[in-house]
Amino acid sequence: MYHCPEGCEPHEVSAFAGVLALPEEPIQHPRVLLAKIGLDGHDRGVKVLARSFRDAGLEVIYTGLWQTSEATMYAALQEDVDVVGVSLLSAAHLTVMPELVRIRKELGVEEIPIVLGGIVPVADHPKLLEMGVAAMFNPGSPLDAIIARLRELAATRATSRLDDLQSGFRKRDMLALARLLTALQRGAKVPPWAQTPGHAKVIGVTGAPGVGKSSFIAGLGKVLRARGKKVAVIAIDPSSPVTGGALLGDRLRMMSGMPDAEFFVRSLSSGDVQGGVAPRCNEIVHAVNAFGFDFILVETVGAGQADVAVRGLAKDIILLLMPDSGDAVQFSKAGIMEIASCFVLNKCDLAGADATQAQLLSAVGDQRPLFKVSTIRNEGLDAVADWTMNR
Repeated sequence: MYHCPEGCEPHEVSAFAGVLALPEEPIQHPRVLLAKIGLDGHDRGVKVLARSFRDAGLEVIYTGLWQTSEATMYAALQEDVDVVGVSLLSAAHLTVMPELVRIRKELGVEEIPIVLGGIVPVADHPKLLEMGVAAMFNPGSPLDAIIARLRELAATRATSRLDDLQSGFRKRDMLALARLLTALQRGAKVPPWAQTPGHAKVIGVTGAPGVGKSSFIAGLGKVLRARGKKVAVIAIDPSSPVTGGALLGDRLRMMSGMPDAEFFVRSLSSGDVQGGVAPRCNEIVHAVNAFGFDFILVETVGAGQADVAVRGLAKDIILLLMPDSGDAVQFSKAGIMEIASCFVLNKCDLAGADATQAQLLSAVGDQRPLFKVSTIRNEGLDAVADWTMNR
């Protein structure tokens, strides 16, 4: 099983027992992790699948190109997904899939089905089934059939027991935390249980779509981890107003080849909640806090001027802007500008950074810190980390 290493302070959890009260109907929006493992040169096909799965009402966590088997299964554990889907085009299936199955067993998540898509000779299908791969899909497999099979596999999900979650939580078992968050996210009726309050600094990170929130959080988290701090990220992406599905892509900016037990990332969909956050987000943050992290970074959906709900979750708010994202009049408007504890002018390697900085200072003054950051150049993150640690 996957445990938080020594050094996590224990936080007591009151006794609760019995079977977790999950809704009886099938999982409405199964969580599927899609991974490109190895050295495949492009991911056009898997991106098409990700969008199609979203349009079918699934929650899709895409981890990007060139992932390792170990990082993929650690991500599946943290995200507590219902199915892992692997895309391979490099004829490496008889090498990669046994490794995935082995790591799955080591992590204690054997109940998570693994499916494989790509160029896989039919003659190899029996070997893959025997080693524990749940299904194979070749080019030309009907999309409806793939989605139906994913839903079937998700429906086999075992129900967690509250007493098991309690025991695991006390032992700093990351899987117990991940499953508890799933239960909360899916509206389980969890009996009142009093966690000893954690001591994490909860920081909201918000800003317009495309401003670079995920890359910024990845950089800031790396700096905080280098300083010996345990970091958790709650990353929220928008749900489809049509199907309820979601493409949860923030994790791909934060993935690395070597998993880090003290850097936890959980992706959430916004559901029907307005303001940039997600259903039951407050309970989820409290549970993560009680687990023993030093910092919790809550990344909102791409935010507009009126999306200020994150202020109810976090004491401090980092508002990201980028060059040419507005002028002094825009920066003077009410709403999201008012809730910022500090401003980060991200992507300051782009033209227009100095002009945007001047306009921002003209509009809001210098009472709140303003940091210039370039995640591409790895500049400015130490100053933000200093500010964060001193809050």
